[in-house]
Amino acid sequence: MFTGIIESMGMVKEIFRTGTNKSFWIESPLSAEFSIDQSIAHNGVCLTVEEINLNLHRVSAVAETLEKTHLNNWKPGARINLERSLMPMQRVDGHFVQGHVDTTALCKKIKDKDGSHEFEFTFPSKFAPLIIEKGSICVNGISLTAYNVKKRSFKVAIIPYTYQLTNLQFLEAGDSVNLEFDMLGKYILRKLSLD
Repeated sequence: MFTGIIESMGMVKEIFRTGTNKSFWIESPLSAEFSIDQSIAHNGVCLTVEEINLNLHRVSAVAETLEKTHLNNWKPGARINLERSLMPMQRVDGHFVQGHVDTTALCKKIKDKDGSHEFEFTFPSKFAPLIIEKGSICVNGISLTAYNVKKRSFKVAIIPYTYQLTNLQFLEAGDSVNLEFDMLGKYILRKLSLD
């Protein structure tokens, strides 16, 4: 379980394929602090640390993860948002994030708002019931508030701190991002569909 508050950025250094899986070596200021078997959110995708070598750590993604996320787009040099899992008694400054990405979205437009940035994203319309005006949305692992929500799009406003700390600063129109919708909304929708 995560909160969507990014701790650091990492950089993809090497990628290799084993069967249908892909493994990634990530370099980051946090890698040396990780432990084997630890769950770390990488752009919002919960991945298990399999190996550590100084300031590098290795994680792997199975076919299911590669199909539902934008990990297949990662190339050496890509910047990745990193967050360690929640510890008991930790404040939840964002919202509950599982690290189980629901789908990808495309960055449609970025506006410099003279002190902040506004990002507009488009997503598959079948997920429209899971996002509400002023509701929580997780974009590349970042807990954000959605507004101007439509059937296939929404916007988020990014303060300078978040912009500088995360890989949103490298995002361009046309790039894909990982989306995880609010867990509480998913449970409510599921309950209503069974009644």
